[in-house]
Amino acid sequence: MRESIHRYFTACWRDFMFAVDHSATALVIKRRFPSVSLTLLLVSVQAMELMWVILNYLGVERTTTASNVRTVADIYLAYMPYSHSVATVTVAAAVVWWTIERRLDRPSLGRALAAGIVSHLVLDIATHARDIPLRPGSSYQLGLGLYSGAPSVAFVVELLYGVLCWWIYRGSGSLLAVVVAGNLANVSLFFAGIGGPEQLLAGHPMRVVTLVFAQIVTMLVLVRLFSSDPTRVKSPSLATPV
Repeated sequence: MRESIHRYFTACWRDFMFAVDHSATALVIKRRFPSVSLTLLLVSVQAMELMWVILNYLGVERTTTASNVRTVADIYLAYMPYSHSVATVTVAAAVVWWTIERRLDRPSLGRALAAGIVSHLVLDIATHARDIPLRPGSSYQLGLGLYSGAPSVAFVVELLYGVLCWWIYRGSGSLLAVVVAGNLANVSLFFAGIGGPEQLLAGHPMRVVTLVFAQIVTMLVLVRLFSSDPTRVKSPSLATPV
C-alpha cells in the first residue's frame, strides 16, 4: 500500500512538470512587460489548460489513455473543441485584450495577458498530435505531432525552449534549476525505455486531468517563488510602459 502511494505521488511530480515550459513563456512576456504581475501572466499562459480541466470534470470534454501508458504518446486528448480550438482561444484573447486595453485603459496589461493566452495555443500546436480543432465542430485539426510521433524529440525541444525563456528573462540560478529539473523529472514520459510510474495513469483519464491541474498550480508557485524581483528585469529595449 505504501509503495502504491509513493508511486502515485511520484507520478504526480513527473506529470506536473509538463507545465514548466508553458510557465517559462510567462517569463518572456514578463521581460517584455515588466510592469505586469508575473502571477497574472502565469495564469494567462495556462488559461486554456485550466478551462480544459474544468470541462473534463464537467464531462464536456474528454481525455482517454491506452491500456498501457509508456510515454505521453499513450495519452489521448480525445475531445476538446472548446478549451483548445483556435477560434475559441483567439476570441478569448481578443476579448481580454479589448476589455483591458480599451475599456480599462491598461494597454500593457491587456496585451500581455492576451499574448499569454495565445502562447499556450502556439506551443500546443507545435507539440501535440493533430487534436487541436480550428473551431468547435470542425473536423480539421492541427498539431505537428511531436508528442505522438517523436516524444524524445519533444523532450529535447521543450528543455531547450525552457532554458531559452530563462535566458531571455535573465533569471536566477535557482529559477534555471526549476526549469531544468522540471523537464528532467518528466523524462520517462518521453522515453519508453526509461521506466517510470506512467502505468498508474492507464485507464484513469481523470487522474491525468487531476495531475495536470496539480502541475499548473505547482509550477505557478515555483516559478513565482524563484523568479527575480520585477525591478531587476526591467529593460529599456524590451519594456513597454503601462
